Amino acid sequence: MNELRYLPSGDSSLIIEVGNKISENINKKIRDLVYCINKAKIKGIVELIPTYSTILISYDPIKISFNGLVEKLKEVEKNMKEIKLPEALVIHIPTLYGGEYGKDIQYVSKHNNITTKEVIKIHSEAKYLVYMLGFTPGFPYLGGMSEKISTPRLKTPREKIPAGSVGIAGSQTGIYPIDSPGGWRLIGRTPIKLFNLDREKEVLLKAGDYLKFYPIDEEEYKEIEKKVKSNEYQIKKTILEGDN
Repeated sequence: MNELRYLPSGDSSLIIEVGNKISENINKKIRDLVYCINKAKIKGIVELIPTYSTILISYDPIKISFNGLVEKLKEVEKNMKEIKLPEALVIHIPTLYGGEYGKDIQYVSKHNNITTKEVIKIHSEAKYLVYMLGFTPGFPYLGGMSEKISTPRLKTPREKIPAGSVGIAGSQTGIYPIDSPGGWRLIGRTPIKLFNLDREKEVLLKAGDYLKFYPIDEEEYKEIEKKVKSNEYQIKKTILEGDN
């Protein structure tokens, strides 16, 4: 690991700078570091917030000082090689592409001079790294989409996009966890709930996970939707091959 920078942020937060660019390797270092910090159970830490290339740590200055926290974090950094790190998970997301569920898929295909079938094939072939969460609860910022389906966002955002909608904006793809405004080009929808207050873990995804979309038809969509509502649906999760 390259040398980390520990920077103050206000009177009760600290930033660990892991890198200065969007990179899968840097994000993996962040994921590993977050795991090790949580495992160390440092008294005074309130919250860890991973981003593309940094970690924001909120802490209680009454319980630990900035310098004291830096000292503890450097100790964690030093001992990381001795800790067995968890393997990355691939979360499989069933997705109904096109039609009323993905109203912009025709635009995406025309913009890139390919068929809608090719859009679906390209979009569902890749594994997408969850770099971080934000915008709305559980919204994943994903990396790894092919430039072959890159499409500019809408000039005027829609006032309401249904939860579960899968969209494209520039060279990124993502899923809207809740009903919300948005300007991404919609190509499909998943019946899976990324944010659900009725679950023990309200947010389905975390930074460091990977997503794999797979196409389903409308009948499958409705069957899964019923199971999701009755808490009977089991989301498929696999270990990322070659991780660690």
